[in-house]
Amino acid sequence: MVLNELGARINGALQALSKESVIDDKALDALLREICGALLESDVNVRLVQQLRVNVKKRVNMEELASSTNKRKVIQNSVFDELCSLVDPGIEPWQPRKGKQNIVMFVGLQGSGKTTSCTKLAAYYKHKGMKVGLVCADTFRAGAFDQLKQNASRAHIPYYGSYTEADPVQIAADGVAQFKKDKFDLIIVDTSGRHKQEVELFAEMEQIAAAVKPDNTIFVMDGTIGQAADSQARAFKESVDIGSIIITKMDGHAKGGGAISAVAATGSPIVFIGTGEHMHDLDKFSARPFISKMLGMGDISGLVETVQDLQLDKNEDMMKNIAKGVFTLKDMRDQLQNIMKLGPLSKLMGMMPGMSPEMLKSMDADESTKKLRSYMCVFDSMTEGELNSDGKLFDDEKRLRRVARGSGVRMVEIQALLMQHGQFGQMVKKMGGPNGMLSKMNPAAMQQMAKNPGAMNPNMLKQMGGMGGMQKMIQQMGGMSGVQDMMKQMMGGGGGGGGMGNMQEMMSQMMGGLGGAMGGRR
Repeated sequence: MVLNELGARINGALQALSKESVIDDKALDALLREICGALLESDVNVRLVQQLRVNVKKRVNMEELASSTNKRKVIQNSVFDELCSLVDPGIEPWQPRKGKQNIVMFVGLQGSGKTTSCTKLAAYYKHKGMKVGLVCADTFRAGAFDQLKQNASRAHIPYYGSYTEADPVQIAADGVAQFKKDKFDLIIVDTSGRHKQEVELFAEMEQIAAAVKPDNTIFVMDGTIGQAADSQARAFKESVDIGSIIITKMDGHAKGGGAISAVAATGSPIVFIGTGEHMHDLDKFSARPFISKMLGMGDISGLVETVQDLQLDKNEDMMKNIAKGVFTLKDMRDQLQNIMKLGPLSKLMGMMPGMSPEMLKSMDADESTKKLRSYMCVFDSMTEGELNSDGKLFDDEKRLRRVARGSGVRMVEIQALLMQHGQFGQMVKKMGGPNGMLSKMNPAAMQQMAKNPGAMNPNMLKQMGGMGGMQKMIQQMGGMSGVQDMMKQMMGGGGGGGGMGNMQEMMSQMMGGLGGAMGGRR
């Protein structure tokens, strides 16, 4: 992914600082030299890099820091905050409101992914319950309307365009008027791609903006553009009022720092980042979780929001079973179906603390998806009675052979699936029920942990049975090696090569050092 290399280098510099025996100005200069070098190599504008260096030096005054102060922590926090400020102009992004007719206009360079991003954004807000329409006002590029029509049809989103009308301003005005008449909540207008040398196209963009009067103008920035981002972004800002930015092609291997420069050039916030060609490959952007994820520290808030979107609490049967400490094959099937809705497993794993870019590279997302689909075939070959069981019915080899024939999956793979189900079932059995670990946890405390994953409330730890309770919970999960094995199996073996071997470190980061204490008290 774009910026993974940058994140790895900055993370390496911060880890090198933690190994320094003496933290002084010399150590700080060495850290900043490495970080600034990494940013410049990633095409971040030189003025922004210089400003970051100056700001960190101002915040970390070695002479003023008390001897008892944790200087490493102060430096790390300062670097993290300044990296966040690179991608966060401090402006609250515009949000469409349901029940009001919102008009959004897309602008950007040719080939930046505007048309695809239009459909992705439409699909995102459609999922949120809005009535969304797309207008194709791009008459400059051959096949632009065909592309939008194909994407919109696939996502079941109404669209407007014309093969005969040559005036993009007229098409935009007519399309917006049509969707307004039909009381649509959100109307997205796609315009022609252009660059700052094309004066006529820039004038056309201004005319469309005057005709449709957009509530928000989104600038679509190619994440691979490099140093040209600054000048191009400024040219667009001078012509139209850019309200927010979408950065695309963030799933490639280009440096990507130029896109960061566009934030400073326009003074507009990033609202989404595109991470692929599929409709679900559009991630909502938030500065701190983005930088945290880039540095391999995870995105707990994003993970919580993603899981909340699945509305798991509406599966009443499963919730009742878990409360009783029961986990059926049907429950497992439902959970795997929910996981598949989230997109590639590597995307979900990337939100977990401790998952560095190197670990994610070792995971084969295609193989994992293929494995999950084969599991669905296995569940589809079972009877209702078998699905509602704890899996012990499959001690009968005849049943196992029948399901293998029906699903086209080898018996040994079905046995591996049943073994995973048994492991999860044991965990649910120990943690559910009236005397289980989950019954001792306060929902409010869980929400607090999600907001601040670096620290755990002592009261929450107490509710979980203290340090002994934490150790017991890990043991119930089969120990660290048990969790590792389960993840390897779920990821199709892709978690090997040290992928999840850092589970203890991950726990340490999530629990503010508690993982180390657990490791030392066996």
